[in-house]
Amino acid sequence: MSTLPVIAAVDGSDDSLRALDLALDEARRREASLRVVHVRQYAAWARPDVLLAGAADADDDPVLDRVRTYLEDRPDRPRTEYRGVEGAPGAVLPELGSTAQLLVLGSRGRGGFASLLLGSNGMAAARDAECPVIVVPRPGREVEGEAPAGPGPRVVVGLHVDSPDDATLDFAFTEAALRGARLQVVAAEFHRIAVSHGVPQEQFYVFATEAMRRADNAADMLSAIADATNGIGVQILEPAVETLCGAVMGSRSGFVGVPGGALFLDLGGGSVQMTWVDTDVDGYETKAATTGTSMGYGA
Repeated sequence: MSTLPVIAAVDGSDDSLRALDLALDEARRREASLRVVHVRQYAAWARPDVLLAGAADADDDPVLDRVRTYLEDRPDRPRTEYRGVEGAPGAVLPELGSTAQLLVLGSRGRGGFASLLLGSNGMAAARDAECPVIVVPRPGREVEGEAPAGPGPRVVVGLHVDSPDDATLDFAFTEAALRGARLQVVAAEFHRIAVSHGVPQEQFYVFATEAMRRADNAADMLSAIADATNGIGVQILEPAVETLCGAVMGSRSGFVGVPGGALFLDLGGGSVQMTWVDTDVDGYETKAATTGTSMGYGA
């Protein structure tokens, strides 16, 4: 079990207090300490290119004083510390993730579109923090262009359908199960860009590699991708095809010839392909692909 704290970012607003409530529950469940952080923004006249965080006095902070009062009578409260930090929230919040097992903050977004609902600070944290990030929404919000949500709680996770991340989906499925919530997957980038350019859905192709084939939660991931993209299926490449696209074509793109042969590995973000490539052999591309090995994560 991780010894890192759960961090709640607060600014005195009702949004951040809702996030604090959830962070408190998460710290209890994880048997972790709770760290409450208030990021004081630089003054308007400060240099905008200065993003480093500086320490502030947590004992002379009205926002943290309010939080102390808010939490003082909570039963079973985990060990709690309070920190004040000065800096630009969009830069400081992601940095907090390097010393946390979970970062929780409230949504300050006010727009009616999904891309605006996180708020700029929530978007920065979700995109750049090293740890999982939970952005707690305001109750009763609606997203323009989205069908009304069904009854009950839901957990929403953003997913790059062209490079789904196992750890992100595992975290989302676990959180949804713990809360008895439905999981809604929002497809990012690939689907949005294709639609914006008028590409017919029958011309969408999503390929996965050996890492997906071997994943324990492969069925859940494939189903989530299909739900997020209105039914686009995922084709899991055969190991020979993956090796051809990775190690073989990779070697050919970097070398004019490999006389006598050499061992090539394609070290991707998911699978690893390994094969022997000898350009003196007739039909070496096919032979190298069919005799190669494709290995999953961790190889």
